[in-house]
Amino acid sequence: MATVTTPKVDLEKFNRDGYLIVEGIFDPAEDLDPVVAEYTDLLERLTDEFLASGRISRDYRELPFAQRLAGFLQEAGPTAFQHFDISLPFNGVTEATPIHTGPQVFGLLRNRRLLDVIEQFIGGEILSNPIQHVRIKPPSRLLGKEFRNTLVGQTDWHQDQGVALPEMDETDVLTCWMPIFDATVENGCLCAVPGSHTQGLATHCPGKSEDRKGLHIPDEIRGDTWVPLPIPRGGALFLHRRTMHASLDNASDGIRWSYDLRYQPVGQPTGRPWFPAFVARSRSAPDTELTDWTVWGAKWLEARTLLAEHTGGKIKTNRWTGEEAVCAA
Repeated sequence: MATVTTPKVDLEKFNRDGYLIVEGIFDPAEDLDPVVAEYTDLLERLTDEFLASGRISRDYRELPFAQRLAGFLQEAGPTAFQHFDISLPFNGVTEATPIHTGPQVFGLLRNRRLLDVIEQFIGGEILSNPIQHVRIKPPSRLLGKEFRNTLVGQTDWHQDQGVALPEMDETDVLTCWMPIFDATVENGCLCAVPGSHTQGLATHCPGKSEDRKGLHIPDEIRGDTWVPLPIPRGGALFLHRRTMHASLDNASDGIRWSYDLRYQPVGQPTGRPWFPAFVARSRSAPDTELTDWTVWGAKWLEARTLLAEHTGGKIKTNRWTGEEAVCAA
């Protein structure tokens, strides 16, 4: 195992700005390359499966990963990315809804180096909050506008507290946004409004157009002051639950691959009670930690069955109706 010193967290800066970039958390070869290999294999399998069923017309094998994924998704449609995600969607969940719960992703969620950093923020009783996603974004020019505000497109301005139920309002949720490769301004890194976490929860308006379908904070609330947050491979960005943030467009020729993971103290509400959380670290009761990736995967399948059987596959994940005054303007 490579020797990597745990970075010291600047809590004063985090509390002031509402975000903090911490570099040098991960060993790329040991911690990140296995995740890349797991997803490369997944794309191989999906390409063969979709080609055999006629959902795509070619395998794109002659192309680099970014272009191959873009070609696959452009033909298969935005919903095909659900095969890659590490959470379930909010609508239309059935027993056949795909979700990726591989061992390398689970290892990333429980990564010792990452938990050592998170412990400096929230203490040693750490719950893995199930509001989590993978985002593998090909160049925007290779995808249609139907991909905007999806897990492979540009993400609008929001606060993480705004996309969860009110039960999470007092939970000390910490977002960890980590790139698998360098996140740059060109390939669509995150951007944030410094200090916005001190202003309370902003109204989030549901999108009403083809170009803006998801929840977003209106421009007149957000203002014009924001900063881009490029992050080198091996580092991560940590966000307060009320920090306004968005992503830039991927104007590069490659992918922008990231995970947004969330952690909180054990015992607090998660904001998604129908999804499975788990104890990632417990200094007081280490026997409560989940260490088996197959159990983690089984918990997600149990949640899928529950959603499919008892909610009609549709759940409400936020408090906004679109009737708020600023949304109607």
